[in-house]
Amino acid sequence: MITAAKVERVPEQIFVSGESDARQLRSALGAFTTGVAVVTVMGVDGPTGITVNSFASVSLTPPLVLWSIDRNSARHGLFTGADHSVIHILDAEQVDIMRRFTRGGAGFQGLDWSLNDHGAPMIHNTLARFECARASLHDEGDHTILIARVLRAAHREGEPLCFSRGSFGRFARHAA
Repeated sequence: MITAAKVERVPEQIFVSGESDARQLRSALGAFTTGVAVVTVMGVDGPTGITVNSFASVSLTPPLVLWSIDRNSARHGLFTGADHSVIHILDAEQVDIMRRFTRGGAGFQGLDWSLNDHGAPMIHNTLARFECARASLHDEGDHTILIARVLRAAHREGEPLCFSRGSFGRFARHAA
């Protein structure tokens, strides 16, 4: 006979679609730790970027990645209309770069960057970089999901910048 071990239950906050405040859903989503990325494109007024934590791998063959942007963002049309972009994964020491590409940040001003072969701006010395071509766009809810084909990728050793529960930090390793 198998008996279940008694486990003390921890109090939870519950989100119910249509009945609960969206803040409860946001808090639940915040329990999923993500990396932090900056996506860059070249616009008519020069290079621009946006900080995101909605980056994910889609496929290795063909090489596809995705990220999403709020359809109410003032930069929505710039990113969804760009044929080429660069997705930069930030390391734990690059909080300053993350802040540059949030609302009201300094952007490319005084930053070390160059254009890739497709005319998309690349930030130097990030943890990883994916040079991409737009593959498809999908409007879902209040965001547009951008699927991009990876043309070239580069990476280096280092710790990723992590985002969880509204805060930025680093990944702590534990022995198995």
